[in-house]
Amino acid sequence: MVQNQHDRKGEISRKTNETDISVTIDVDGSGMSTITTGIGFFDHMLEQLSRHSLIDMKISTKGDLHIDDHHSVEDTGIALGLALSKALGERRGIVRYASLDLAMDETLTRAAIDVSGRPFLVWNVDFTSPKIGTFDSELCREFFQAFAQHAGITLHVTNIYGANNHHIAETCFKAVARVLRMATEIDPRQADRIPSTKGTLA
Repeated sequence: MVQNQHDRKGEISRKTNETDISVTIDVDGSGMSTITTGIGFFDHMLEQLSRHSLIDMKISTKGDLHIDDHHSVEDTGIALGLALSKALGERRGIVRYASLDLAMDETLTRAAIDVSGRPFLVWNVDFTSPKIGTFDSELCREFFQAFAQHAGITLHVTNIYGANNHHIAETCFKAVARVLRMATEIDPRQADRIPSTKGTLA
């Protein structure tokens, strides 16, 4: 059995005038999570991200929700991305690439990832309503933009079809979770190597 190069855990505390966030993750976990952001729908989506990536996550976000959810969602994405980047370190031995079509009832969403060190988000997802319950649907993109930027990953998310906005959002989080799981796995055929001809993904 190939051992991990190091303990792939990351911890970030980030405090601004708008938010106070602490994030702890374990890439080699079992998908256990303790998440409190004060935003019910967002908590539910982050729980899906943890459960289906098998990345253990502890996330505590205290933000200016009396204004709106924007700062809390975006800054949680920043902190989670930083924690993932820290946990992966040199990214030695990882599979690096993954893609997946994820179905949920009437909805199909595709996610593709390159754990590249180069942050980029392509977001081809349209919601038919500005709200999912009380949650601003546009904040899904804001979260993934912040997450990809600070994790140093290239991430493409495309909703191929779907009618229910809750399902569309949930398939985005679940599909990203699954490609994260696949791409961050240790590849037993190159466990000591960085998967790039450049020799670095940092």
